[in-house]
Amino acid sequence: MSFGKRLARLTAIFFLPSLLAAQTSTYRPDWCKDLPRPEYKTLQRVLPEEPWFEIYKVSPGVFAIYEPHQSEEVISYLIVGAKQGLLFDTGMGIGNIRGVVSRLTSRPVVVLNSHTHNDHVGDNWRFQFVYGMDTAFTRTNAKGSREDAQAEITPDQICGELPKGFNSAAYATKPWRISLFVHDGFKINLGGRTLEILSVPGHTPDAVALIDRENGLLFTGDTYYPAPIWLYRPETNLDAYVGSVKKLAALAPQIKMVLGAHNIPVASPDVLPKLVDAIQAVRSGQGEVKSEGTGKAMHTLGGFKFLLAEPKKGID
Repeated sequence: MSFGKRLARLTAIFFLPSLLAAQTSTYRPDWCKDLPRPEYKTLQRVLPEEPWFEIYKVSPGVFAIYEPHQSEEVISYLIVGAKQGLLFDTGMGIGNIRGVVSRLTSRPVVVLNSHTHNDHVGDNWRFQFVYGMDTAFTRTNAKGSREDAQAEITPDQICGELPKGFNSAAYATKPWRISLFVHDGFKINLGGRTLEILSVPGHTPDAVALIDRENGLLFTGDTYYPAPIWLYRPETNLDAYVGSVKKLAALAPQIKMVLGAHNIPVASPDVLPKLVDAIQAVRSGQGEVKSEGTGKAMHTLGGFKFLLAEPKKGID
């Protein structure tokens, strides 16, 4: 190899982070075309100067902390009572969500995750008190992961610019400590506001929803959100998922607002029984099916999309 080629390769390697950053700021993946989502125009935005997050007040004492610059479009929720707050998920860990939370409330804050996929636990490590379900899946994920995190910041996953000072090469889901194991029916008193944990396994073994019965709010995590619902990973249990959506649908008459963990924060409670009908119909073979490659297929029916694992073919 000539000296010129060696120099060119060394230069490319040396400046790779800068090249990736430049590509991220100019390249717009297809999913970016849906942004900004029109539903957000109806919500009250706060802290508009935040560069990575968009924060919306969706109900008294409830803030949706949205990450529109990453393809997951994760939404974490800060719920504030008279004595303390609860942060339902901590997002990607790309921006500093604790800094946002500290600007929204001066009260102490405990973390509870809707489940422990990496896009919902990224900033757990920044908080002193983290509740967790007592499952092997939770304990394993609490150890952190670099591979999953790195897959979230490839150029096709980012819309716009990463935060200033963000170190792409070092990005990982850092380990965190579970302060207290919780269970179905566990209640959290925030002071004048009580939240109840609902175990809703299926998407993952440790999936939970959160209900504020007095105010008619149901936080569904990844059990429901208005985008393709991922149900193809090895940790998914479809039978358990159907049972969990039935459990949530039974609460619809008590609920005023459904708050999911991706894309758009607010939905009507009547979406829940419709979700039950859709997933049961899909499992019985109804709806449109489109292969997504690598063993996955998108099932579409009644306005819902489910990304399911394709059945394994037998060996002749």
